[in-house]
Amino acid sequence: MNHIDRLGEAPGAPDARPPVQTLPIRFTGSGSEYFRIWIVNLLLVLVTFTLYWPFARARRIAYFQNNTLVGDDPLGFHANPWKMFRGYLVVALFGLAYGVTSETAPLVAGAIFLVFALLWPALWRASLQFRLRNTSWRGVRLSFEGDLKGAYLAFAPLLLPVLGFVALGLSAPDLAPGEGASPEERRRMGLLFLGVMALFALVMPWCLARIKQYQHGGYRFAGERTELRAGVRQFYGLGLRTGGVMLLVVLIVGAIAALGVGLAGRTAAGVLMLSGAVALGYLLFPMLVVTHYTAALQNLVWQNTRSRNTRFRSGLGFGALARVTAVNWLLIALTLGLYWPFAQVRLARARLEAMALQVKGSVNDWLAHAQRRDVGPLGDAVGDFFGIDMGL
Repeated sequence: MNHIDRLGEAPGAPDARPPVQTLPIRFTGSGSEYFRIWIVNLLLVLVTFTLYWPFARARRIAYFQNNTLVGDDPLGFHANPWKMFRGYLVVALFGLAYGVTSETAPLVAGAIFLVFALLWPALWRASLQFRLRNTSWRGVRLSFEGDLKGAYLAFAPLLLPVLGFVALGLSAPDLAPGEGASPEERRRMGLLFLGVMALFALVMPWCLARIKQYQHGGYRFAGERTELRAGVRQFYGLGLRTGGVMLLVVLIVGAIAALGVGLAGRTAAGVLMLSGAVALGYLLFPMLVVTHYTAALQNLVWQNTRSRNTRFRSGLGFGALARVTAVNWLLIALTLGLYWPFAQVRLARARLEAMALQVKGSVNDWLAHAQRRDVGPLGDAVGDFFGIDMGL
C-alpha cells in the first residue's frame, strides 16, 4: 500500500484512497507441452519451405499467452493466422527481391533496401496494432494507439548513422582487391567506418528511448492508456553500464589472448590458451553483456510504465537470469538443440514471474465500468490492411 501516491491519487484523507491490488504474473506452461508444439511447427515449416512459419508463430504466441496469468486469469490470443501470413509475404518478397538483385543489380538492391527502410516504422506500428488488437484479458481486448507520425519520429535519430552506412556501402567497391585503392584511401575508409560506428553507438540510446516511449505510451486497456516515465538520461545510463560490462569482458578475454600469443610460439599451452580466449569471448559476451542488458532494460521499461490507475513492477535480477541462461545453453548443447523449447519456457517463466501489475481500486468494478463505456469485450478487432503482423 505504500505505492498508492505513485498510481496517481490526489493527496487526501487516507480513508478516501482506494486500495491498490497487486496482481502477480505467473507462467504455467511446461517444456514437455511446448516441445510437442515446437517439433510439429519445425517439421511443417521445413516441409512447406517456410510458408507455414506465420501459422507456427500464431500457435507459439497463443501457447505462451494462454499460459500467462495476470492475477488468476490468462491472456488470450485471437489472431487470424492468414493475416499473419500476409505480413510474412510482404517481408519475404522484400527479402527475396533484395537477395536476387544484390549481386546482379546493386543499385536496384539499394533502392529496395531504401524503400523497405522507409516503410519500416509504418510496418512496425502495424505489427504492434495487430498484436494488441488480438490480445485480451478477462474478456477485454487491448489496443495500440500510437500514431503513424510518432512511429517515424521514434526512428528519426537513426537517420544519420543509416546514411553513413549507405555511404560506406557505396564506397566498398573501391576497396576491393585489385581495384587499386591506395593504403591511404583504405585508412581513410577505416576511419570513416569507425566514425559511423561511434555515431551509431552515440545515437542508439536516444533512439531506444524514443522507441520505448512511443511503444509503451500507446498501450490501451479498459479505458487506461499507458505512458513511459523514463527519460533519455536513464537510457544513456543503461548504455554506459552495458558498455562497462562489455569493456570488462574485453579486458578479460584480451588479457588471456595476449598471454596466449606470448606463449604460442614456444608451447602448445599457448595455442590452447589463445583458442580458449576466443571461446571464452563467445561465451562471456552473451552470458554477461546480453543478459545484463536484457534484465536492466526490462526493469527500466516496465518499472516506469503506468497509467492513471495501473502500474507495472519488474524486479528481474541479473544473477537469476544469468543462471537460467547458463543452464539453458548447457542443456541445449548437450541435447544437440532438442532442449530449445524447454529453454524458451524456462526463460519466459523467469522474465514474466519477475513482474506484477498493480491496479488502483477493485479490478472487477474497473473492468465492468470499462466494458460499459468502451467497445472492448471480445468484439470485432479486425483492422484494415495495415493491421497485419510482421513477425516482430
